[in-house]
Formats: sequence, structure tokens, C-alpha cells
Amino acid sequence: MNDNNSVATEEVQPTAEQPSYAAEDRESTISVEAGDRDRLAKEKSELQELLQRRQAEFENYRRRVERERSELFEYAATDTVKTLLPILDDFERALKVETADKEYARGMELIYNRLFESLRKLGLEPLSTEGALFNPHEHHAVDMVDTKEHPDQSILEEYQRGYKFKGRLLRPAMLKVAVNQ
Repeated sequence: MNDNNSVATEEVQPTAEQPSYAAEDRESTISVEAGDRDRLAKEKSELQELLQRRQAEFENYRRRVERERSELFEYAATDTVKTLLPILDDFERALKVETADKEYARGMELIYNRLFESLRKLGLEPLSTEGALFNPHEHHAVDMVDTKEHPDQSILEEYQRGYKFKGRLLRPAMLKVAVNQ
């Protein structure tokens, strides 16, 4: 039994007829491993770049969604305020009419002021046209009058008041504008 054990543990030495491939195998294994290492390193760097790009894209997406969400909340009342503008216009026209009943006129004025202040707290701002020049970004020229008495592009009359809501134009002012030709 000892003979079997000794045979099993003995290393077979190559003879002249059996060349040794162990050194060549180790060199080829090392060169294959180096090639694999280079390929794996390249794949790793490509995957890291891809991951960084995806993280940046996701971060940009998250910021855009957050910005859109905050704008949605900020400007959610825009449509509601826009539907109330004709009511403000009606109040303004009603307040311009002379009436014999001063208490009724005072009550209308109080309701108008209360509504206007509530809308102002939400972010409604009237456009000022008094003494201003025509601005096509905020005004709509309904009537253009050729005159030498007023400077060119000066506002002569306001037909309908314009408004901004939280800094954005909600409705342009409808105006009569002087034109010098």
C-alpha cells in the first residue's frame, strides 16, 4: 500500500521524449489574462461612463420634473384668475356709471375692491398704461390714431386693462395708440 501512495504523490518528471509544456502554458495563460484584464478594464471604464451619464440624465430629469411641479403649483390658479377678469371689467364699467343711489355705488365699489385685493394677493398685477409708451409685449393696439399732438407710440386711451399674474402676462391691455406718420 505504501507503494501505491508513493506513486500517487510522486511527480512525473518529463523525459527527453516528453517535452515540458508547463512554462509555455503559464506564459500563454499570463498573456491571455493580460488581454482579458485589458478588455475587462476597458469594459469597466465604459460601464462607469455609462453609469455616470445615466446618473446625470436622471438628475436632470428629476430637476426638470421638480421645476415643472413647482411651476404647476405656482401657476395653478392662472385659469381661475383669467375667468374672473371679465367680472373685474364689469365692475370697473359699473363703477364709471353715475348713479343717484350713492349707497349702492359705494357697495359696488367695496365688492370690487375686495375682489381685486383677493386676486392681488394671489399674484394678479394690473399693467400700468398711464404715461407709458406702447409695448407690443404687454399691449394690444386696437385703435391707432394719426396725430401730431402726442408723441409717436404714446398711449391715448385704455379700452381694457391688462394684467400680469405672478410676473407672466395674463392678458394684454387693449389700447388706443398715437401714431406720427
